[in-house]
Amino acid sequence: MSFPFDRFIVAALLVACLLLAGRAWLREHPGYDPWTPLSLEEQPGWATPRKLSALRADRGLCRAFLDRSGIDKTALAPTGSDSCRRDDRKVLAAPAAAEIRLSPSRPEATCAVDAGLAWWLRHGVQPQAEAIFGSRVVRIEQLGTYNCRRIGNGTKGNWSEHATGNAIDISGFVLADGRRLSVRKDWKGPVEAAAFLHAVRDSACNAFSTVLSPDYNAAHADHLHLDQANRTAGWRACR
Repeated sequence: MSFPFDRFIVAALLVACLLLAGRAWLREHPGYDPWTPLSLEEQPGWATPRKLSALRADRGLCRAFLDRSGIDKTALAPTGSDSCRRDDRKVLAAPAAAEIRLSPSRPEATCAVDAGLAWWLRHGVQPQAEAIFGSRVVRIEQLGTYNCRRIGNGTKGNWSEHATGNAIDISGFVLADGRRLSVRKDWKGPVEAAAFLHAVRDSACNAFSTVLSPDYNAAHADHLHLDQANRTAGWRACR
């Protein structure tokens, strides 16, 4: 009569062992663990996009991520008004932490933009540069983060993410060996340069809510538009 109970104990022990093994595996693979806070060092897994999306919606989570990553999280005082009010504002510090200079230097944007840059540089830009050119990116050229305007510069329609400093436009990359890669000149240029630019565009789609490139329209012929629009269910646009 004790057999059913014995089987229950054995089954319970097996389940406990599986749970312990699963927890140990998740500790070693945090990219697959939705409960482990995002770390810049973790290898991407199925849970990573959800974690990155959460940073866009929760400023506290975003600043904690920057802090864990050794990136300055210092916020600046809010400024602006109405649709162009910037109540989430900081000097972008992720590039400097990755030993990359921005040109022009010290642009201001949201915490989520800085977090996206940190992830993109670590897991997209530098691996692609090293794989394709055998050289690291040391400077990124940018066209700006803040511009109080609507999409398409019209008088009607939705406000651009630039209106709140929640976007950055990237126009070029400079490598340690001196090579310069321009979105305008090289998007359809030499094979290696074009391959790099397309690869970093694709990898940016993992770190940002919106990525628009020359493939989208003529208005983006000279830059990659990266923004952190907070969309329902983490939906992203990548063109």
